[in-house]
Amino acid sequence: MAVMALLSDLSQSVFSTLGVPGTNNPLGISDNPGQRECLLLIDGMGKNALELCKKELSIFSELSSLDLLTATFPSTTSTSLTSLGTGADVGVHGMVGYTMRVPHSGTPERLLNALKWDERVDPYIWQSQQTLFERAKAQGVKVSHVAAKRYEDTGFTRAALRGADYLGANQVDDLISNAVVALRKPNSFAYVYINDVDDASHREGFGSERFYVAMRKAAELINKLIENLPKGTRLWITADHGMINRSDYCVLGKENELLKNVDLLGGEPRVRYLYIREGAVAETKSQWQEYFGDQVTLFTREEAIRNGLFGATFTETNQQRVGDLIAIANGELILVEKEREELQLAMVGHHGGITKAELDIPLLLHQL
Repeated sequence: MAVMALLSDLSQSVFSTLGVPGTNNPLGISDNPGQRECLLLIDGMGKNALELCKKELSIFSELSSLDLLTATFPSTTSTSLTSLGTGADVGVHGMVGYTMRVPHSGTPERLLNALKWDERVDPYIWQSQQTLFERAKAQGVKVSHVAAKRYEDTGFTRAALRGADYLGANQVDDLISNAVVALRKPNSFAYVYINDVDDASHREGFGSERFYVAMRKAAELINKLIENLPKGTRLWITADHGMINRSDYCVLGKENELLKNVDLLGGEPRVRYLYIREGAVAETKSQWQEYFGDQVTLFTREEAIRNGLFGATFTETNQQRVGDLIAIANGELILVEKEREELQLAMVGHHGGITKAELDIPLLLHQL
């Protein structure tokens, strides 16, 4: 099997075993005679979360661990889930971060928040790749998306995860019953999503009591899926990113003049996109390097593409969504927007960067 694969490799491989044309199987997954595939994604549950909880929550030790996956860059929900939904590189699907520039959107140009969306942006144009859900459904696979009701018709769902029959569920028992319905017959796939671990870590911190409550809910969901899903189902369990708790921060503002050449600031606290006035990229990179030293890793857009941060392929249309300069916070630093200082400092847990804690995600398997 492959080493350090991405969520796009997992979804491609699973749909390949269901016979969806044009997919490949980079993980080398064997065919499942039961032809029922359930992929449970627990938002924010990095491998470090399993290490913290495996003694208390035995299910995480009992499942088969394939120990393969790494999050995308940036290690953030909108990017990772679009990779899962499309089976494509980040540079191809173009969901390059939590907030990103909308090219040619006026003066000044606007930012698109991928999870909150902006109805001035057509999700079918912004992310124009056909999703794996759409492709599988066209081939007669029953494809279902089981998640909270509030996500059903969001711009992000329409962009990244369109094509599935949406089965809204806000409680564990409803998630279970909807997944059972989704997988009643062979030749079926169910994507099940919960975000409690991510929410708890953001609010009170990775390893907080609220985090443990969320992990117990995840364990309960896994156990009940194993108890209730039809025989012949293969249950995959993974995540979109891990988490760190911030221990240091820098507010980007007039005091340090770090934004003096920056027209627009995107990304999120662990990875910032700087959209810079013409001719000032080199100066800004030098300024940031001198100010932060090894606390921050810096790439120009061209350097990031050349180093494959967004995958092997990056379409020209999508490149302008990325900052002219990319600043990745190292250690446990966050880079805070002055106008959102209170909100961003209130968040204890963060992700988006390239530390092992943020990138290492589990891949667990149970065959019913």
